[in-house]
Amino acid sequence: MDSLLTVNNIWMMICTGLVFFMHLGFAFLEIGLTRQKNTINILFKNLFIITMGLLLYCLLGFNLMYPGEFNGFLGFAGFGLSSPIADGSLDLAYNEGYTYWTDFLFQGMFAATAATIVSGAVAERIKLNSFFIFVVLYIGLVYPIAGSWKWGGGFLDEMGFYDFAGSTLVHSVGGWAALVAIWLLGARIGKFKDGKIGAFPGHNMPFATAGVLILWLGWFGFNGGSVLSADPELTSLTLVTTCLAAAAGGVSSFIVSSVRYKNYDITMFLNGILGGLVGITAGADQMSPTDAILIGAVAGAIIVFGVALIDRIRLDDPVGAVAVHLICGIWGTLAVGIFGNLAGVDQFVTQLIGVGCYAIVCILGSFLIFYPLKKTIGIRVSSKEETEGLDIHEHGMDAYPDFGLKQH
Repeated sequence: MDSLLTVNNIWMMICTGLVFFMHLGFAFLEIGLTRQKNTINILFKNLFIITMGLLLYCLLGFNLMYPGEFNGFLGFAGFGLSSPIADGSLDLAYNEGYTYWTDFLFQGMFAATAATIVSGAVAERIKLNSFFIFVVLYIGLVYPIAGSWKWGGGFLDEMGFYDFAGSTLVHSVGGWAALVAIWLLGARIGKFKDGKIGAFPGHNMPFATAGVLILWLGWFGFNGGSVLSADPELTSLTLVTTCLAAAAGGVSSFIVSSVRYKNYDITMFLNGILGGLVGITAGADQMSPTDAILIGAVAGAIIVFGVALIDRIRLDDPVGAVAVHLICGIWGTLAVGIFGNLAGVDQFVTQLIGVGCYAIVCILGSFLIFYPLKKTIGIRVSSKEETEGLDIHEHGMDAYPDFGLKQH
């Protein structure tokens, strides 16, 4: 038993490291798809999210999300971490797949991911102080309370709602907040002008590509670790379905976008891969390889039309976060009721109810954070700051100073 626990726990710690590595992927993707003058600002936000997110999850979030016995809606096991003790040392019977400390760290990485999704959507025009306040409140309160409804054994878990690794609990939770944020924040200057949609090309496609490949690698931990043990059959299947969905999402997205727009758009290819990954995340342990390919292919097509929809309703999402994480997150959650072991009308309806519950709490929670900030300290930088770049105005430096020198 001890040797099995050791093997399981080592796998979970490796997965924790892979999920942590995803934050580098998010950072690379976001700076690659945005303009050079805001690079440091985006990197600063990403560093704040992972550092503050882990502290908040330690002090408050973990025991909000996993309160033990509770009413199914809201519970709290107390501030800080208090490991189970047996015979004067850590109780290794806490779980057959991992220890208490591994459990906390693995789940803490997920918590930070939800806020990172919002960072990309609000890039290039949000005030740092306002974003910091949002992160503290959203990761500290909204994410863990909503997470307790399923992963903490709450009312949605009892109802039979299924979300293996977080298509809804992580990605849609971040996606709904991103949608509310960009609505309240408004579009970047020049994005929608004279009835036309302006293009702001990302300044570094190699970084964006590296970011997506790092995220794909990190998803081995994101989904593979969600097995919560090193079970060879289930872990292997999960990694296979994860990879096939990512591949199908990328291929589908680039084919659909090339037919629609008559060019080979690498940003669509990249987001298609991510859409496939988000789509399979809710049921990666349930699906056959064919199911995974279908789910990923649909997600890839969703990316193309989702990005166009966001532009059409005049919302500005610089990195496509809403299409990738929210719309594909919803698709992946509903796909559990269409494909795999749980397919059926009853399960589909249950999945739909779960999607609706998370929509309500996330829209309401993020609105109650962002709207008062907008009416008090403000959430948007000045026109001058936005035009000249947040790096110079909020950080006093340039991400690439050697390349900024004028040629004489």
